[in-house]
Amino acid sequence: MGMRFLIDECLTPELVDLAIAAGHPEATCVRDRALLSAKDWELMRVIVTGDYTLVTNNSFDFRGAGNEDPGGLYARESLHAGLVCLHSEVSWGFETQRALFQIALEDLAINPDLVNQVLEVYEYDDGRVDVVRYELSNAVS
Repeated sequence: MGMRFLIDECLTPELVDLAIAAGHPEATCVRDRALLSAKDWELMRVIVTGDYTLVTNNSFDFRGAGNEDPGGLYARESLHAGLVCLHSEVSWGFETQRALFQIALEDLAINPDLVNQVLEVYEYDDGRVDVVRYELSNAVS
């Protein structure tokens, strides 16, 4: 059946096509759900009630300072379908977004369970890419 990805407005909606091609036919984006300019807390209601996994680069608001100091809106939820955060020190063009999301999709193909977790894909300026997973919910705080 695949995951229900919701692509944030800070990313290209073309990531929906990548998700669908990878076997996630219920992928959608904020733009196509008439949620452009929604406040993050409003978006969280849609994410949780719709059982979506948000894909964003607006990571701080949703996951706090990361693995070392988690928090943000996701930390307020006892149960969520996961969060995918994409970052690059190199560039933030469409090609970079697609490449980093493809890495996330490959990781999720191996381990699709992202319940109450964050998956971060980070590209450094030297070309290295790290993929990190960690727990994030108010149940594990």
